[in-house]
This record gives sequence, structure tokens and C-alpha cells, in this order.
Amino acid sequence: MNIQWDAEKYSADFSFVHRYGNTVMELLTAPEGASVLDLGCGNGALTAALRERGYAARGLDGSASQLEIARRDHPGIEFLQADATDFSLPEPVDAVFSNAVLHWIDRNLQPKLLRCVHDALKPGGEFVFECGGFGNNRRIHAAMDRAFADRGFRYSMPFCFPTIGEYAALLECAGFRVEYAILFERPTPLKGESGMRDWIDMFLRTPFSVIADPAVQAEIKAAAVEQLRRELYADGQWLADYVRLRMRAVRL
Repeated sequence: MNIQWDAEKYSADFSFVHRYGNTVMELLTAPEGASVLDLGCGNGALTAALRERGYAARGLDGSASQLEIARRDHPGIEFLQADATDFSLPEPVDAVFSNAVLHWIDRNLQPKLLRCVHDALKPGGEFVFECGGFGNNRRIHAAMDRAFADRGFRYSMPFCFPTIGEYAALLECAGFRVEYAILFERPTPLKGESGMRDWIDMFLRTPFSVIADPAVQAEIKAAAVEQLRRELYADGQWLADYVRLRMRAVRL
């Protein structure tokens, strides 16, 4: 995962991430009582929701700060700390569920991630997930690219946003059969007048590692926000131009 989280602010201001994840669960076909791994569980909100649906769910995440919140808020649930591209379980599970995680994994590490998921599943087990898909936050990243370039810097977009075809091929190579896939736009409201600046502060930290001067960083963010105001702000509401990839695949 290529980010260090402000876990408390993430839970307070970006709860829409796990709220949307509740609808992803509807793709799960495993029966009540089935074992489910919530891969990239973050603060554990969706792991708890899986438990409420009757699953024997546990969470796994690489962020110690997120897991601290998960264990505090959901003390009856097991949470494991591990890298999504390098983990194993004591015994395989019936399903692996993941929401808003896979796009954080570098493109070259996606096959390694999928091998771990494959090995974590029983034969016939299902992998259900949603992540950023092709075109996700296109306007935001274009504004950032322009603001960086105007000041002599290169903007490095830190995400993997695949097409259906790209990711289906990866899944098939990893030993899965793809049974459902959809790529869809989901304009997403952000919280408050500073919603876009807060979104940039939370999710776009890595590109700013090339800029040492905090004043220049702030200038770039302000310029991008002002450009985006013309495109993604109306009637007092910021929107993030999300495009999501939602899939279900079965281990062969």
C-alpha cells in the first residue's frame, strides 16, 4: 500500500468509502456462517458489517493506525496486520471481500496480490471486490498534473485503475473464473466547503514527496482546487468523479 493514513480523519470525514462497500457485499453468494476475509479492512467497519450479515469474518490490513481503530471499535473481531501482496492464512476461507483497496496496489504487484488471494481461498471460493476503475478521478488527476507541471514538477499518479478486460485477464491468469464485472461512474459527494482540498490531503500524499517546500505544496493544491471548482463544485457541494470497477470471481 503506497500511503500512510491519517486514520482518525479518514474514519470521520471519508465514511462514504465503507458505506458504499455495503452494496458490494450483495455480490457474495457464500451462505450464512461462511468464513470471509475482509482484505484491506481499514477501520473494520465493513468487517463488522459482514459479521452482521452472518459471516465468520476477520479483517486484514497493513496499516497499524487503521487496525488500532478497528480493534478499539470492534473488540470481538480478529484483525490481522499484513501486506495485501504478501500474506497467508492458517486455513483457507470461503470468500475474500475487498472494498476500495486494490487500486492502491502498484500495477506490477497485482499478480502477486491475486496469488495471495487465490491461495487464501478454498477451491470454489469467491473473490468479491470493488476498486477504482479506468477513468477514476480523471478530472482530479488532470488538474493535479497541470498544477504540478505549471511549477516545473512531474505529477506521478499513484494508483492502478484497470479496465474490465485488464483485470479479468489478471484474474484468469491467477486461476479464477470471472462471473461478474461492471465499470460504472459514481459521482461522490465530499464533506464541507473544503471537501476537495481535504480529499487531496488524504489521498494524494505520495505525489508530493518530490516537493520539499510546504508552501509550494500548498500552492499546487490551491491551484488544483480552483480549477476543479469549475468542474466538480455546484450549489455548495463538491463531487469527486469516481469510476468504480466491481467484480466477482471464483477460484478454480
